[in-house]
Amino acid sequence: MSDVQKVQVGDVQLAYRCWGEADAPPAVLLHCLGEDGEDWRGVVGQLATTHRVYALDLRGHGRSDWPGEYGFERWRDDVAGFLRELRLGPVALIGHSVGAIAALLLAADRPELVERLVLEEAAPPVQGDPPQEVTDPPPGPLGFDWQAKVAVVAQRNAPDPGWWDGLAKITAPTLVIAGGPTSHIPQQQLQDMAERIPDCRLVTVEGAGHLVHEERPLEFLDAVRAFLVPRP
Repeated sequence: MSDVQKVQVGDVQLAYRCWGEADAPPAVLLHCLGEDGEDWRGVVGQLATTHRVYALDLRGHGRSDWPGEYGFERWRDDVAGFLRELRLGPVALIGHSVGAIAALLLAADRPELVERLVLEEAAPPVQGDPPQEVTDPPPGPLGFDWQAKVAVVAQRNAPDPGWWDGLAKITAPTLVIAGGPTSHIPQQQLQDMAERIPDCRLVTVEGAGHLVHEERPLEFLDAVRAFLVPRP
């Protein structure tokens, strides 16, 4: 993997890695809860043949700061600040799970920053019944702050209904990647989300489950590269 660099964004330092030619169009990757930028190691090599790729450690993860305050909007705002500090944008924004929710919130709130949007296996949460509970953290050191999980569960139990309404504000062409019925994410929610985003297509990689870019990297790359670099 690439060497880790850091940038100050507001009250946190964010760690990131980058690959590809400096003058190539930028693509920013946002990982899921509990992971960091290393999570994209299986696909960054191919993405970097056409883009300058940045894989960010979200606050509370990896080598970024762990300030103890988390949530989808904070991650959204951190990404906006990251793009500002590095003078990037508009970018291709690719998110998985929690990273995808942060990405779609940014695309709805700051559409001028997002040229193309890829959402892997995530839709805005709907209130669960019964509510989710937060278990105790597993023993041993973790690569992320457990309070980030606490914050995600709280927001999933009481989601902002405006997140679904905001999908109509996304102006970037969007690709939704689903993993099929073996995923724990209700696939109908991904379909419903895709129907609310004005310029959106949905691709299902059957049998991939929630970790499409890990379990089926070739199919993931085929879909993403065709979307980011459409044939004339």
